[in-house]
Amino acid sequence: MSAVAREALDAAAAREWLRGFAAAVAERSGELTDLDRPVGDSDHGVNLRRGTEAVLAALDADGAGGAGGADGTPGQVLGAAGRTLVSTVGGASGPLFGTALRRAGKALGEVPAADAAQVAAALRAALEGVVRLGEARVGDATMVDALDPAVAAFERAAQEGAPLPRAARAAAGAAAEGAASTVPLVARKGRASYLGPRSRGHLDPGARSVELLLTALADALGADALDARAGEGA
Repeated sequence: MSAVAREALDAAAAREWLRGFAAAVAERSGELTDLDRPVGDSDHGVNLRRGTEAVLAALDADGAGGAGGADGTPGQVLGAAGRTLVSTVGGASGPLFGTALRRAGKALGEVPAADAAQVAAALRAALEGVVRLGEARVGDATMVDALDPAVAAFERAAQEGAPLPRAARAAAGAAAEGAASTVPLVARKGRASYLGPRSRGHLDPGARSVELLLTALADALGADALDARAGEGA
C-alpha cells in the first residue's frame, strides 16, 4: 500500500499494484477456492495463487524493461505479468486475467507515467480483451460483472477530474458491487453454466478476484493516503 498518493501510474506503481494483487490472492486463495467449489473445478484460488507467485518471481528478476527491471514502463510491467499468468495458470483464470493485463499494457504503450485518462483507456482495453476472449457480458455471472462497472466508474471519475487514486478507489467499489451482483444470477458462461438454475446463489470467484485486483490498484496509487490528506484539510 502506497504511503503517498500518486499522480500517475509509473513502472514502480505498476509493480506495487501487482505485488498487492499477489498478496491479496495469497491471503484469499482459500476463499476463492471455496467460492469456486460449488460452481467450478475448486481450483480458482490455487491456480491464481500459482500464477501471481510466478509474477512475483518475475518482479524480483533482473532485466531492465521486464517485469522486475528497475527501468521500463508501466506498460512493459503489465505486459510481462500478463504473459506470465497466461503461461503458468491453468483453467480460465490464467488466460482471462493474463489477457486483461496484456491488453492494459499494450494500451499504455511506451508511456513512462500514465495519467488518469491513460489508465482509464488501459482498463477499457483490458475489459474488451476479457469480453472478446470469454464471450461474456454483464449478467452472465462472470468476472465481467465486476470488471465492466469498475471500468465505467473509473472512466466517470477521470472525466470529472478526480485524482488518479480516487478514480481507482471508485473502480474498486464498483467492482465489489459488481461481484456481489453475481449471487442472484444464473451463470451463462464458463463451468458454472453447466449447473443451470443451480448456479444461482453463488458469488462468482472470478468477479471476486477482479475486486481484489482493483482494490490493489487503489492501494498502490495511495487512495488511503489521499483520503487522509483530504481529511486533514477538512
